[in-house]
Amino acid sequence: MATTTLTTDTFTQGVTGDDIVLVDFWADWCGPCKMFAPVFEEASEQHPDITFAKVDTDAEPALGQALNITSIPTLMAFREGILVFAQPGALPARELNSLIDQVRQLPMDEVRAKLAEAEKEDGASPDPQ
Repeated sequence: MATTTLTTDTFTQGVTGDDIVLVDFWADWCGPCKMFAPVFEEASEQHPDITFAKVDTDAEPALGQALNITSIPTLMAFREGILVFAQPGALPARELNSLIDQVRQLPMDEVRAKLAEAEKEDGASPDPQ
């Protein structure tokens, strides 16, 4: 399965539309991005049930900034619309496949419960300003 391109306008829908979505933040001038691209593309062929998407940080600087992308390539993994992994750097194929397996095995009921608890704690904490 080929990768898809996400933009500021399509990002939210793109990462919430499927069970698992992997997003590669890249730029054309980035050497490590060019090294990671075929690894990402090959993984997309091996895992047709997963959405593989790319964000060109030069074309979408506001999106990169909004997501605090400070180094590229950066890989983000979403499961059921929840960000479950974010890491800069080009992963070797073996590590990318291991990550995919880990994301598949996540107990999402527990993830949602922990997220709800963290949001509850953040909402209950006094504003330091």
